[in-house]
Amino acid sequence: MPTIQEFRLPDAGEGLTEAEIVQWHVAPGDAVRVNQAIVEIETAKSLVELPSPWDGTVVEILVGEGATVDVGTPIVRIETAGEPEPGGSVDPAAAALETAAEVDPEAVPASDDAAGGGAVLVGYGTGGGAGGGGRRRRRTAAAGGSPAAPAPAPAPAAPPAAQPAPALSVRVLAKPPVRKLAKDLGVDLLSVPGTGPGGIVTREDVQAFASEAAHPETLANYPGDDAPWLSQGTVSPDARRTRVPVKSVRRRTAEAVVASAFTAPHVTEFVTVDVTKTMKLVAALREDREFADVRVTPLLVTAKALLLALRRHPEINASWDDEAQEIVYKHYVNLGIAAATPRGLVVPNIKDAHRLGLHDLAVAIADLTTTARSGRTTPGDMADGTITITNVGVFGIDTGTPILNPGEAGILAFGAIRQRPWVHKGKIKKRWITQLALSFDHRLVDGELGSRVLADVAAVLEEPSRGLVWG
Repeated sequence: MPTIQEFRLPDAGEGLTEAEIVQWHVAPGDAVRVNQAIVEIETAKSLVELPSPWDGTVVEILVGEGATVDVGTPIVRIETAGEPEPGGSVDPAAAALETAAEVDPEAVPASDDAAGGGAVLVGYGTGGGAGGGGRRRRRTAAAGGSPAAPAPAPAPAAPPAAQPAPALSVRVLAKPPVRKLAKDLGVDLLSVPGTGPGGIVTREDVQAFASEAAHPETLANYPGDDAPWLSQGTVSPDARRTRVPVKSVRRRTAEAVVASAFTAPHVTEFVTVDVTKTMKLVAALREDREFADVRVTPLLVTAKALLLALRRHPEINASWDDEAQEIVYKHYVNLGIAAATPRGLVVPNIKDAHRLGLHDLAVAIADLTTTARSGRTTPGDMADGTITITNVGVFGIDTGTPILNPGEAGILAFGAIRQRPWVHKGKIKKRWITQLALSFDHRLVDGELGSRVLADVAAVLEEPSRGLVWG
C-alpha cells in the first residue's frame, strides 16, 4: 500500500545545524526517483543539492524557498509504493545515505538537463532522466486525484456585452490642485489609488506614487549592479536603503573573522620583493608544452614558494587547541586559497598540496577556483585547512593585513605586481615588484619563525632556482 514518507533536512556535512531552502526542483504531483536531485539548499558554507531517498510522487512541499530551517525538520512529503519498515518509521536522512552508498557516482550517466548535474552531498550521485531537472512540471489534479483530463469543450458564446462607456466619462475623484500636481509630476491619476474619503486622490497619494515610480526597485539606482542580495532585502520607503538579513556565507564569514580576530593575537609582517625572474619563469612555463593544458600565473609560483617555506619551517603549519591546551602540528599541508564569489568569501583548500608538483598544483588551483566561483564548493572542500593564501593583487591592491582563517596559524597576502624603479646590481632599473604580507598567530609563531617563513617565500620569488635546491 502507498505510504507517505517525510524527508527531513539532513546534515550536509561538518556538523551544520541549519540550511536555507534555495530552490525546489520538483512540485506537488511530480514523480521522483531514488537519487534524483529534488531541492537545492544553502548552508553556511556551500550550495548543496539533496537527492530523494525514495521512488514515489511528491505530495506536499513543507518548506518554501527562502526559508531557513534546522537539520531534522521535515521539508517534503513523498508518497511511495513500499510499506514502512516493521517496528518504526523510516529515517529519511539515513535512507538517503543508504541509497547513495548503493549508487556508484561514477556510474551515473551525465544528463544534458540543466538541473541534472552540479554538486551534491558527499557520496551522493546525481540522477539523470525524466524528472531530474529543467522547468518544473506541475500536474493539475482532477476529481479523485487523477491526472488532469482534457479541457472540456468551450461553452456557447454569450451574447455580446454592452460596450463600455467612453474613457472620457471616467472621472477620478481629485481636487483641482491635486490634478495640477499630478500633471506637473507626469502622474496619470487613473493609476493612483485614492486614500481620501470616498476614494478621493489626495496630494500625498500623488507624491507617494511619483516617488515610487522614480524608484521602482533599489537595483534601478545602480545600473549594471549584479549583486543578487539587493533583491533579498527590505527597501525603505524612500528607496535609499535596503536591509538584508545576515545569513549563509556572510554570517559564517562574520562569525569566523570575529572569532579569529579576538582569539588569535595577530602579527603581520611585510616585505617588498623583486619578482622579475618569477615573471620570466611564468612566461617560459606558458610556452612549455607540458604546461599547455593549465593556466600558469604568478599565484602558482607563490603557492609553490609557500609550500617550500613550510617544508623548511613546518612549525608554522599548526593549530592551537584551546580546550586541550595543546599545539597540534600538522604533517600535511592543506593549502587554502581565498576566493571571492557571488555568495561571498570562501576558503577552499587543496588537500595534501605538499605532495603536488608544479603542474598538478596548477591543475588543483584551477579546479578549486572554478568550483568556488560557480558556488559549488562543498563543506569538505573547506574543512581542515592548514595555511592560506589570499591574492589581493588581482584587485590592484598592493597588500593588506589579512585575518587568519580559524584553526590556522598563518595567512599570506600576495599583492599586485607592478613595474617600478628598483636598485639592481648597483643601478636603478625598471623591475617587476610586489609586496607580501604574512599574518600569524603569535601564540604559535614567534617573530623569528614568522620572519623566516616570509623571507623564504620572498627568496624563491626573487630567485626561483632556489626552489630546485630546497625542493
